[in-house]
Amino acid sequence: MAPHWIDLVRSPDVLGTLYFDVPPLEPVRLRSFQLDWRGPALTLRIDLPAYPDPVRVPPEWSKHGHDTLQLHVQFTAVEDLTGRGWIPTAPVDVSLAALAYRRILVRIAEAGFGLSFTSSDSLTVGHISSYRMTETGSDEVPHSFVSRLDTRLFTSLPGTHESTFYQ
Repeated sequence: MAPHWIDLVRSPDVLGTLYFDVPPLEPVRLRSFQLDWRGPALTLRIDLPAYPDPVRVPPEWSKHGHDTLQLHVQFTAVEDLTGRGWIPTAPVDVSLAALAYRRILVRIAEAGFGLSFTSSDSLTVGHISSYRMTETGSDEVPHSFVSRLDTRLFTSLPGTHESTFYQ
């Protein structure tokens, strides 16, 4: 049986306060993925398919007309990485399948793009932010971050050189 991704997150508390039911990772907008040899780890930056429940979001998010929740999902102890195609422009499906020894098979797929790997079954979520997506689908707009540190450091997405955000 495929596990629901939120059941594998080390500290799901923040998402649990924003959602009555955390949405699945199908379909999500894949904004970026970052490989880190030190883990080895792979981090996805994604927009979830559903915005949090209006009664659960901070008032300033509603005031700014936010409609998208973005976050990083980190997979550790990554092995067997394969990919084809290029970063998709359409939403992708992220599927998880349980394997032996507390590992999971992760498949990310869209027409013309595929990424698969195995990892530990313990996921980390971070850099949760809310924003209003533009008509073109861009996320290069002001973001409101959940983390106090992110809020102090950033008002929008930093450049990819900002290692404190992308690693």
